[in-house]
Amino acid sequence: MATDVLKATLIVDKAFVIAEVDKRIYGSFIEHLGRAVYGGIYEPGHATADALGFRGDVKALVQELQVPIIRYPGGNFVSGYNWEDGVGPLESRPRRLELAWRTVEPNEVGTNEFAQWAKEVGSEVMMAVNLGTRGVDAARNLLEYCNHPGGSYWSDLRRSHGVEQPHKFKTWCLGNEMDGPWQIGQKTAAEYGRLAYETGKAMRLVDPDIELVSCGSSSSAMPTFPEWEAVTLEHTYDVADYVSLHQYYGNRDNDSANFLARSMDLEHFIKTVTATCDYIKAKKRSKKKMYLSFDEWNVWYHSNDADTKIEPWSVGPPQLEDHYNFEDALLVGSMLITFIRHADRVKMACLAQLVNVIAPIMTEAGGAAWKQTIFYPYMHASVYGRGVSLQPVVNSPKYDAQDYTDVPYLDSAIVYNEEAGELTIFAVNRNLEEGLQLSCDVRGFTGYSLLEHIVLQHDDLKAVNSARGEQVKPRLLDATACKDGYVETLLPKASWNVIRLKK
Repeated sequence: MATDVLKATLIVDKAFVIAEVDKRIYGSFIEHLGRAVYGGIYEPGHATADALGFRGDVKALVQELQVPIIRYPGGNFVSGYNWEDGVGPLESRPRRLELAWRTVEPNEVGTNEFAQWAKEVGSEVMMAVNLGTRGVDAARNLLEYCNHPGGSYWSDLRRSHGVEQPHKFKTWCLGNEMDGPWQIGQKTAAEYGRLAYETGKAMRLVDPDIELVSCGSSSSAMPTFPEWEAVTLEHTYDVADYVSLHQYYGNRDNDSANFLARSMDLEHFIKTVTATCDYIKAKKRSKKKMYLSFDEWNVWYHSNDADTKIEPWSVGPPQLEDHYNFEDALLVGSMLITFIRHADRVKMACLAQLVNVIAPIMTEAGGAAWKQTIFYPYMHASVYGRGVSLQPVVNSPKYDAQDYTDVPYLDSAIVYNEEAGELTIFAVNRNLEEGLQLSCDVRGFTGYSLLEHIVLQHDDLKAVNSARGEQVKPRLLDATACKDGYVETLLPKASWNVIRLKK
């Protein structure tokens, strides 16, 4: 007996505004970890390398993603990093034991080199300061080195290093994951709160125009979550502009339906941190709204076993090199959709990381650079997700998974770019067995017609891309139609969709 086709509806209206999408939610992250820097963005002697040793092929792929901001230099790395090691003449820079990842850091790439590279790929830099082994003094000195025009010790040192103009880095992280026992210089919430407040206070005296990010919990699974946020924000609320969130997901038990529902956990995490921020706001009788910087997020589990076999104390070993499959791309798409839907509070997010280390871009030493499956939803969101986030009215069939109930098959976000005259519908069909008939009411957008429907779909959820070729890549869906104010389409089973309308 034939079964009815599953149906979902969306109502989209200009009046249902969530907030302007801050383009920085499409940010990324480069840490001195594995082959992210050495053998990733930087490989002197590579056929495409520039005068500084940065790979041109990698640069081109990063530019394709239109990454607006990149967090640097860590990550766990920053909690043991002496920034002074990475500036000045190359020949006088020390080689250091890097304790976070147990490698050797040659310091060939440092603050000035990275700033130059970021400028060339069109990205701002989100700098992190070391609040693990260091504190107020090193942070204020680094800020003076980077942002002060000249006429002082640290700014003149920068100029003597050949960088006449200040970098003017706007966004600064006050440490990294200070709640984690794996962190060098782990702090209690009260210890971190006090140190972060005093560091932020001093940094604002050097440059009042910077934005500061206070460390939130390393994940929603931390035993101290969300008490960590409540205690630390008691101290940092007045000095910080954002609180950070970090979250990674995996599919270790190979339950794809459950895995694709994990963005619901992300949703809960965002709402809990938002509520905690607003509680502290009320407690302090403050008029200031605390925003969220989701500055580490991704799928991460494929490389865990391989990482246990790496010998310590080498330069740029292949650490955290997840080879992403098709279902990973679907969850990455849903995570991006979640950020867009929370554009009123999530103002920055950094896909961790950008090259080789749990990354959308992979490289071979001396060889090719290529796109992982997750490259595509990330690129589509970054390129087409600029504008205003609209709240769709969604009616979707649901399913129950191992850890989640009432999971909508349709996961969607809407971005309206009035200036460009474009409306973009991002949609994931979580149904692993069948397509989803979708009807979108867009009658409020008079004169808009279908520009294209991009779909990322593969019958094998475990399909991967490699330097030999791409099994998973987007194509156009021709059957979609826009008529009389309705978009009608069939979203293929287990698919990422970008439906673009233009005036």
